[in-house]
Amino acid sequence: MAEFFSFLGDANRLRVLSLLANKEFCVSDLAALLEMSESAVSHQLRNLRVMRLVSYRKQGRNVFYRLHDSHVFHLYQAVAEHLDEKD
Repeated sequence: MAEFFSFLGDANRLRVLSLLANKEFCVSDLAALLEMSESAVSHQLRNLRVMRLVSYRKQGRNVFYRLHDSHVFHLYQAVAEHLDEKD
């Protein structure tokens, strides 16, 4: 579990997850929104796939990424809500 949360400590990975929490995207759209190179986004997506946080589907020549399942969405949502709470 420590490795998992350490993995999520990367700001770029969290930025990717925050976009994918709303809808699926292809690499080029993510790169444009994040102002990163497609290569850098692909690298982050590969790491996120290994940790089973994102999955993908192919449509013709395009590959669309989304959160792997509802557990990932709920984890992201719970942390976001916790950080938005006022004491």
